[in-house]
Amino acid sequence: MKIIKRNGSEAEFNKEKIAIAITKANNAVEEAVRITPLQIERIVESVVISCESLGRSPGVEEVQDMVEHQLMAHGAFEVAKIYITYRYTRSLVRQSNTTDDRILSLIECNNEEAKQENSNKNPVINSTQRDYMAGEVSRDITNRILLPEDIVKAHNEGIIHFHDTDYFAQHMHNCDLVNLEDMLQNGTVITGTLIERPHSFSTACNIATQIIAQVASNQYGGQSISLTHLAPFVQVSREKITCDVKAENADMGRELTDEQISELVERRLKEEIRRGVQTIQYQVVTLLTTNGQAPFVTVFMYLNEAKNETEKRDLAMIIEEVLAQRYQGVKNEKGVWVTPAFPKLVYVLEEDNINEDAPYYYLTKLAAKCTAKRMVPDYISEKKMLELKVDKNGEGHCYTCMGCRSFLTPYVDENGQPKYYGRFNQGVVTLNLVDIALSSERDMDAFWRIFDERLELCHRALMCRHNRLKGTLSDAAPILWQYGALARLEKGEVIDKLLYGGYSTISLGYGGLYECVRYMTGKSHTDPEATPFALKVMEYMNAACKKWKAEHNIDFSLYGTPLESTTYKFAKCLQRRFGIIKGVTDKSYITNSYHIHVTEDVNAFDKLIFEAQFQALSPGGAISYVEVPNMQNNLEAVMQVIRCIYDNIMYAELNTKSDYCQKCGFDGEIEIREENGKLVWTCPQCGNQDQDKMNVARRTCGYIGTQYWNQGRTQEIKERVLHL
Repeated sequence: MKIIKRNGSEAEFNKEKIAIAITKANNAVEEAVRITPLQIERIVESVVISCESLGRSPGVEEVQDMVEHQLMAHGAFEVAKIYITYRYTRSLVRQSNTTDDRILSLIECNNEEAKQENSNKNPVINSTQRDYMAGEVSRDITNRILLPEDIVKAHNEGIIHFHDTDYFAQHMHNCDLVNLEDMLQNGTVITGTLIERPHSFSTACNIATQIIAQVASNQYGGQSISLTHLAPFVQVSREKITCDVKAENADMGRELTDEQISELVERRLKEEIRRGVQTIQYQVVTLLTTNGQAPFVTVFMYLNEAKNETEKRDLAMIIEEVLAQRYQGVKNEKGVWVTPAFPKLVYVLEEDNINEDAPYYYLTKLAAKCTAKRMVPDYISEKKMLELKVDKNGEGHCYTCMGCRSFLTPYVDENGQPKYYGRFNQGVVTLNLVDIALSSERDMDAFWRIFDERLELCHRALMCRHNRLKGTLSDAAPILWQYGALARLEKGEVIDKLLYGGYSTISLGYGGLYECVRYMTGKSHTDPEATPFALKVMEYMNAACKKWKAEHNIDFSLYGTPLESTTYKFAKCLQRRFGIIKGVTDKSYITNSYHIHVTEDVNAFDKLIFEAQFQALSPGGAISYVEVPNMQNNLEAVMQVIRCIYDNIMYAELNTKSDYCQKCGFDGEIEIREENGKLVWTCPQCGNQDQDKMNVARRTCGYIGTQYWNQGRTQEIKERVLHL
């Protein structure tokens, strides 16, 4: 068994250290109140049993809590007092410098928490370590100076999660929809260099990747671009190639018919589209931003976003090439085609592509084929989104998420026009619904009272996020605020006007609805008797957001949090505060947002239809998924799921497996096995457990991760049941 030390590093669990600590405390009290060596031995064994029952590596603080509990249970109150006093004294010493040990453990790559904090960051490389080191300093400043003490305490105890404290010291926002159209059509500036309107599709793609890299380095969340903004440059290239072809043939004294010229032009144009799309795919995969990872970028594919039929046909050509290249994948260091994490692809299902007689149905079939092999694209239903995203003019709109699942709310500008690109999210604070339920001890009156208290805590925390952005000068990130990605503000101008009136959103996140309902009702929220309570919880949070919005003129929105590492943190905190409760705290994870529990037996269609009602109540962002086996030889089943998405739910995805063992060449599912109380990724063919010599891609919580996960998320992945 392992133990996680305070600096995040992992060590062998040594029960003798527990015995030594208890013995020292025992020797410090009067002989009359001392406990016997046999009692000390029993206490140690009880602690060991408690640690083993967790099903994961305990932290030092957890072990010390267990020791205190056992001392009290054995009536050793004086010994416990000495033990607690010593523990408190040591904590005061540690507080004099809260960062050095963690930073050193990061540099030496033995910080288990940092290694698995982000499934798309490699903690070994210098750029990631530099970002983590800066993050530790920022987190320390945030906790000691910038945030109120009760908010920090609630965050540390897992009552709430104040996201991205490692970036909070800087004036940075979360995620956004990049206004690529403005930047390409009207020009932009990148690191002091004027970039004018491109004169070809391939150049537009190249500029787009530079914009993506710059944007990613000036924020901490995801970003999205639309292929529609690249589509006009297909016609620019077509006209340029036509001129070139005519000139070449004139020089050679050769006359071609208009049909021959058109055929030659289209052939060259398709090759340029291929090269341009390849530029985007390979640049995004190989770029490293200042935070040590590839840009977290989503590419949006929406035919009805095109301005005319010619542009729609050109957009279809781009989408087809994007899907074809993603289906192929990228080569790993061994030259084997594998699944990349980014860019994330989102494909819109609409009347023009959902039915067999639709003109662009061939694209949906290609999308299904790509999903079966590479897990993307994900799917947005235009029909459902137009129903759910209605602006104040009564008009529905379809648009992309900002990253993996965060959605803007409908907005109409001062000219009465809908606006989405150039908007952003100010940040997230997540509420642990399970903790509210357990704190109430199943008393419904207490539940709603505690709920109100926790919501107000989140309200104050979110206002800290908002106020941290107030007064930010556009000079802080010129690519965002001055050169078109989000705005065209003057130098020295503050961004404050973009924080109000719904232009940007700020998100109240939530996690663990399933466990919350399970504890309060004794049933899963899929049970018809428990579903009304689950919906009431959702409506309660939405009502709070509506109240705050009216109070501050800030667009608060409810967000189904993608708990990546936080799912493990929340689970550990719940176990520490409330112990092991079957069906509620007996896992090393809690369930993401409103999702059906990963172990619950339900078919894909029922799951999507059930979760749709909860997704509609998460206007700030949510995504549903179905877990499927290898579907490459059963594409009709994939198409049936896609049609179900179109008819029933706004945003959903299919999860499959896409792995490769570099040692033996195994091309299948890398397994998760338990060894010495730890979950380990293992090749079923050769037994390889070296993570540097295997490629594993799994859907984490809306996006694909390729750098492995903490033990809580790994257990969740291991326990997922198939829905097809």
